[in-house]
Amino acid sequence: MNQPILWQPDEGRMKNSQMYEFLNLIDKKYHLHDSNYAALHQWSVENIADFWMEFWDYAQILNSHQYNQVVDDPSKMPGTNWFSGAKLNFAENLLQYRSDKTAIIFRGENGSEKRISQRELYNDVYRVASGLKKLGVGIGDRVAAFMPNIPETVIAMLATASVGAIWSSSSPDFGIKGVLDRFSQIEPKVIFAADGYFYNGKQFDSQEKLRGILEKLPTVQNVILVDFTGKRDTTKFDNAIRWEHFGNHEAGEIHFEQLPFSHPLYIMYSSGTTGLPKSIVHSAGGTLIQHLKELRLHCDLTPDDTIFYFTTCGWMMWNWVVSSLAVGSTLVLFDGNPFYPAPDALLKMADELDISIFGTSAKYIASLEDAGVKPKQISSFSKLKAITSTGSPLTNESFEYVYREWKTDVQLSSIAGGTDIISCFVLGNPLLPVHTGEIQCRGLGMAVDCFDLSGKPLIGEKGELVCKKPFPSMPVYFWNDPDGAKYHKAYFEVYPNIWHHGDYVVISEHGGVTMYGRSDATLNPGGVRIGTAEIYSIVENMDEIDDSVIVGQQWHGDERVVLFIKLKSGINLDENLIKKISTNIRSGCSPRHVPAIIKTVNDIPYTLNGKKVEVAVKKIIHGEEVQNRDALRNPECLEEFRGILE
Repeated sequence: MNQPILWQPDEGRMKNSQMYEFLNLIDKKYHLHDSNYAALHQWSVENIADFWMEFWDYAQILNSHQYNQVVDDPSKMPGTNWFSGAKLNFAENLLQYRSDKTAIIFRGENGSEKRISQRELYNDVYRVASGLKKLGVGIGDRVAAFMPNIPETVIAMLATASVGAIWSSSSPDFGIKGVLDRFSQIEPKVIFAADGYFYNGKQFDSQEKLRGILEKLPTVQNVILVDFTGKRDTTKFDNAIRWEHFGNHEAGEIHFEQLPFSHPLYIMYSSGTTGLPKSIVHSAGGTLIQHLKELRLHCDLTPDDTIFYFTTCGWMMWNWVVSSLAVGSTLVLFDGNPFYPAPDALLKMADELDISIFGTSAKYIASLEDAGVKPKQISSFSKLKAITSTGSPLTNESFEYVYREWKTDVQLSSIAGGTDIISCFVLGNPLLPVHTGEIQCRGLGMAVDCFDLSGKPLIGEKGELVCKKPFPSMPVYFWNDPDGAKYHKAYFEVYPNIWHHGDYVVISEHGGVTMYGRSDATLNPGGVRIGTAEIYSIVENMDEIDDSVIVGQQWHGDERVVLFIKLKSGINLDENLIKKISTNIRSGCSPRHVPAIIKTVNDIPYTLNGKKVEVAVKKIIHGEEVQNRDALRNPECLEEFRGILE
C-alpha cells in the first residue's frame, strides 16, 4: 500500500548532499543502469568489496597501514574478515580536527552548560590517556564506565581507544545487579564513575551503588571519580583518583596505537530481559566506517552541522552519535529528564544551540504530542534539517504530528538496527521522500530483505528482517564465547548463512520499510502473524489510554491476544471503553487484531533504554521467570501481571 508523501527534498538540497556526490562518483566510475538511489543500493550489495573500498576512500579514513584485501569472502556469515592488513586508531579519526571550533556542548537538565573546543578535547584526551598508561592499561584491557552522558565520558572513551583498550559503559540509572551482569563478564581493569547524576530536578548519589559494584568486581584496580554533583567522596573507595588529578597535565602529542581493522573497540550488551545480557564485541574499523557511512551519506552530516541525540551511555545511540566527531561536527550532549522542567525543554535547547540534526526516540515524539506541545510555536527551527527517531516503530500519527506541528521542511528519518550491529539496517536518505509510517530506505552495503519462514523474499507482505550478506559492523565475536555458539544461535539459526534480526517488517515496492515490532513478540492467533506496532498505533492514540502492552498467551492449543492498558487519570475501564477499543482496532487494523482480553494495569514495563518489553510480560503470564530484571526501568510492575489472567 502506497503511503502519502509527507516530505520531498528539493533539487538544491539533493544536489548539495554527500549522498548525491557519492552517487555521481559511483555512477561515473561503474556506470550504474540508473542514476538513482535504488540503483546505487543494488550496486552496493552486489559489489560489496567495491562499495566499501570506494567509501573508505571517500571518507578518507586515517590509517598507518593500507589494507591488502577489502573482504576475504563476501558469501560467508559469520566470520568474514574485513580490510585485512589495515592498521588504524579509532580515536585518532575522531580527534583529527584540532582547531578552536566547538567540539562538544554539554547541557544539563538544570540549564548548566559546558563547551569544549576541538583543541581542548584533544588535550583532555592526551591527559587521560597518559593516566591510563601510567596505570598499566594497554592493548586489549577493558575499561568500564558508570557515567552520565557528560563530556568526561567521551574523553575517557577516546583515551581508552587511543591506547588500544576496550571500552564498555553503563548509565548510572542501572541497578547494581544490572551493572554486574554486564561488567563481571568482561573483568575491567579500570572504571570511570561520576559521584551522581540529576534527573527530574532531583540529585541522585551513585557512590553507594558504585561501592556495591566494586565489591563484586575484584579485577578493578583503580576508580577515576568525576565530581558531577558536588558530592564526591574519594575516601569511600580504595585506589580512587580524582578526575582532575588524573594523568599528565602538560600538553603533549597522543600516541595512537595502530591496530588491525578488526581490533575490539566496544563491548555492548543485549537488553538481557530474557537472560544474562550477551556481551557483544564490536571492532574499531567496522564501527568507524559504518558510522561514517550513516552519518555522512544517510544523515548528510557535515562539519558545519550541530548534532544531538537524546540518549544515555548505556544505549548504542551514544556510541553512534559520538562518532560525529570524526566528521568535524559539533556534538551536543544532554543528561537528565527530557521533559524537565517542562515538556518543551529539549526543543528550546535545539533552538538555542542551532541543532541541525535532532535524534530521539519514538516514545519522546509521541509524548510531545500527548503533552500538547506544538514545537512550531517555540521556533521555526531554521537550522533543523533532519529529525531521527529510533527505539521502537514510529507511528503514522507521530509522522503526521512532526510535519503538522513541528516543521514542514525537515527530513524525518525513522531508523532501525541495534546494539547487535551498533548501527542501522534501515534509515534515512536525503535523496528520497518521506512516506507516512515508513523508514526511507535500506542502508548502503546492507543486503536487507524480508523473508517468510521458509526463506522466500517478500515485497509488500509482512515477514522477517534479514541481511543476506556480511557487513563491516557485524560483531567480531561475543565475549566468553570461544566456539562462537552463542553468536551463531543469536542470528544464524533460522536461516543458514543469513543474518536473522528478529524484527517484523514490510518492504514496499519503492523500497521503504515499515516496522511492526520484534518478531519474538509477534502475535500469532490462529496461525496469522500480527505485529504489535499495528495495535499500539491505534490504542495509544486514544485519549483515554496512557500506555499499553500487547502479548500472545497460549490458550487451548492456540494463542489468544491479550491487551494490557494503562489508563489516564480519572478513566475507568468499562464495557463502553472496551467496545471502543475493540472497534478502533477492528476498523484501524482488522478483526484478527482485536484482543480476546483487555485488562488494566498500573504501569507498563520498559528497559532502561526505553524499549517496551512484551517478551518479559509474555514470560510472566506463562508462569516463567524474567531472569534479568535489572535491565528494566520499572521491574516492580511485572508482579502485577503474575496471575492477572487467572
